[in-house]
Amino acid sequence: MDSPAVTPEQQPGPWQHLPVLYDQVLELLDPQPGGLYLDATVGLGGHAYGILERSAPNGRLLGIDADPHALALAQARLAPFGPRVTLVQGRHIELAQIAAAHDLGGFQGILMDLGVSSLQLDDARRGFSFRQAGPLDMRMDPQGALTAEEIVNEWPEQELSRIIYTYGEERYARRVARAIVAARPLHDTAELTAVVARAVRSSGGIHPATRTFQALRIAVNAELDSLEQALPQALELLAPGGVLAVIAFHSLEDRLVKQFMARESRDCICPPRLPQCVCGHTAQVERLTRKPIGPSDAEREENPRCRSARLRAARKLPAKRLEDGGQS
Repeated sequence: MDSPAVTPEQQPGPWQHLPVLYDQVLELLDPQPGGLYLDATVGLGGHAYGILERSAPNGRLLGIDADPHALALAQARLAPFGPRVTLVQGRHIELAQIAAAHDLGGFQGILMDLGVSSLQLDDARRGFSFRQAGPLDMRMDPQGALTAEEIVNEWPEQELSRIIYTYGEERYARRVARAIVAARPLHDTAELTAVVARAVRSSGGIHPATRTFQALRIAVNAELDSLEQALPQALELLAPGGVLAVIAFHSLEDRLVKQFMARESRDCICPPRLPQCVCGHTAQVERLTRKPIGPSDAEREENPRCRSARLRAARKLPAKRLEDGGQS
């Protein structure tokens, strides 16, 4: 069956709404029949479903996710597309390795949907949410070595303060770290939430524990390091004319994506003080989004968790040819 007759949100199962920025992602990627696509955070398969549907009858998709539970659900959701889909458990930093292992490259489109999913947030057993009691886990890959419990109960106060300030952008990071260390050992997310709430003044309409939980999750999963390594791999895997689209949910991720796309869209990345270019860098992409695309008011109302989503995209340029000899 090449093209299912139902849309993603109409399917039975744990997915009753469109994924974040669904229409905008598909407009930028513009899936075509026969195209090859990579969804680097396939999640529940919502974006992948749309890509496969629009690239029918013979478009193919490689889907990757660190979470085996999400991958199993995506497998069920995308089953109607049969062999057009290949799903693999893995992390962003393994994009090139996974693509090579499946003899795939020259993608017409690559999507990276960053951050934590509703599936993970809503499962108390995963420990991602401060709204319900659960273990201090926060691993996207349940086989990962580092947990939030280790960070919270074993890391030095100074290092704890650093990650809460850097990854959570929490102005009261020192106060939070001091309170956590004083309350050790902490056994679950409810205890941690209570400790942070006593240490931080609520501001801006967000829960006092929001930034601390974000910081811990980023540290547990090495999300920023992974993203920094994955972006150049994604660019290398794109075919000329292919589009890289990235959805970020907080300023740290978005800043990395913005800087990467800006740098790779310039012919020279030398410091401004140099009188002439010595870097030899050539532009690899053209930016399709000078400013990030956010959700509409209607989407925010339907799904408040998407309110901070930012979508950026760039198209890979053809390889430039040298003037002296015409070689690439």
